[in-house]
Amino acid sequence: MILSVSRRTDIPAFFSEWFYNRIAAGFLYVKNPFNKNHVYNIDLNPEKIDCIVFWTKNPSELIHRLDMIKKYNYYFQFTINPYNDSLERNVPNKNEIIETFAQLSRKIGRKRVMWRYDPILLTNEIDLSYHIRYFEEIARKLAPFTEKCIISFLDMYKKCELNLPSGSPYILDNQQILFLMESFQPIAEKHNLTIETCAEEIDLEEFGVRHGSCIDSGLIENLARHQLKVKKDKNQRKMCGCMQSVDIGVYNTCSHNCLYCYANYNSGMVRENLKLHDPKSPLLIGNLKPNDMVIERKM
Repeated sequence: MILSVSRRTDIPAFFSEWFYNRIAAGFLYVKNPFNKNHVYNIDLNPEKIDCIVFWTKNPSELIHRLDMIKKYNYYFQFTINPYNDSLERNVPNKNEIIETFAQLSRKIGRKRVMWRYDPILLTNEIDLSYHIRYFEEIARKLAPFTEKCIISFLDMYKKCELNLPSGSPYILDNQQILFLMESFQPIAEKHNLTIETCAEEIDLEEFGVRHGSCIDSGLIENLARHQLKVKKDKNQRKMCGCMQSVDIGVYNTCSHNCLYCYANYNSGMVRENLKLHDPKSPLLIGNLKPNDMVIERKM
């Protein structure tokens, strides 16, 4: 089994105590998003977990206790964008985040820390030249600590529109994407970085940019030193190359409050959910209720 920790919220940033409590206990519960009274019991035995994939913008609270997961295979999808607090309201200072990225890479190796530059979007203040300038700056600083940059472009989900100001930001068209890649690829090459896209239909092979897999079977097989019998994740977008995984997060629980995020779409619900968080509970949010049915999650 591959654990996704998590596309739905930033567990390393905000729920690391809960996560390590669950590692110590050897199990956790995840509610079925389509039937809230069905609760899956996830066995965290290292022999049953092929890999843990962490998704985060700030793992500083997690990386001090990595010895607790030394029996697991794992790697990080680490997002660093060029946006300020007008879009990423509670993400720490970028220089601080870059230092955390470097610290993590020194601990676990640059092959296991992927830089995510996503989503790429435009506003009245953020144009293509802005992205080129800051991609160069961030790439230069991260180059000693990673081998890969994963990019994606903003998709205007209905959930995103609820948070964003009217008329902003803007989605890039294909011509703008091609123009950007003409600049991004030489920058990446100069710094010995490869660029891959995440769930994008556009073909960028002419720039040396290929379709990627964030939950990557090849990388996981190298880490686990065995072959995976796992299929493509049918629950993701059509062009997503990720393998099947079990996500242990909960929507509407991330305190970064990034306005473009599809995972937070109800600020009132975020506040209510966070009040229910108990670091000692098997569930990320709340506790078991009398009518909940616990089901063993098949491996």
